[in-house]
Amino acid sequence: MTGFAEIWSYLARDPLLWLTATLVAYAVGDALSRAAGRHPLVNPVLLAVALLAAGLLATGTAYGTYFEGAKFVHFMLGPATVALAVPLYANRRLIRGALWPMLAALVAGSATAIVSALALAKALGVGPETLASLAPKSVTAPVAIGVAESLGGSPTLAAVLVILTGITGAVLAGPVLGLLRIRDPRARGVATGTAAHGIGTARAFHESDTAGTFSGVAMGLNALLTAVLAPALLHWFL
Repeated sequence: MTGFAEIWSYLARDPLLWLTATLVAYAVGDALSRAAGRHPLVNPVLLAVALLAAGLLATGTAYGTYFEGAKFVHFMLGPATVALAVPLYANRRLIRGALWPMLAALVAGSATAIVSALALAKALGVGPETLASLAPKSVTAPVAIGVAESLGGSPTLAAVLVILTGITGAVLAGPVLGLLRIRDPRARGVATGTAAHGIGTARAFHESDTAGTFSGVAMGLNALLTAVLAPALLHWFL
């Protein structure tokens, strides 16, 4: 055991170990998701997070050590978001045809996402810093971190809330929209992208290109709306 501990201590300092672990965890999660027929409850991101968390706990590895190795994946969030422009351009005519209804839905969805979270948190006695971190929970991580920090919140907490929101939205959006009998892929995409940002958008693309495209548009526009609405709406809860 002593020999293994020494070897592990050496390996754990190598950034490539945690980058590899992240990629392998996602590959396993994606394989399980495919085997389950892409069922919403078998979300590859959720499975990857669970596998990595179990690995970190089992090895006693600090998150900071893990992030030093996995930060390349974090860096790729930016290019991956920009890459959404490809399907958006391909479906630009479809988007233009539904632009005004989509904008109306986005304003309503963005405001609802912020107000509902803040109202519930305020009722539970949550403090100002946590409220500020919670306000941008439904937008992509880089924007949420910036908005939370400008409002006096915790960037770290904001990032955690964004991930939790995205995973929850990706898992529940499909079943909830199904129960509400919302079949139009455009409406499903806008709802998913507004509520669950990038993780939800990835899930929407599994449904159809149209749903994924509208989810990507909603994700981007919701980030802009939240940056404008969050400071004004947060003021009423402080």
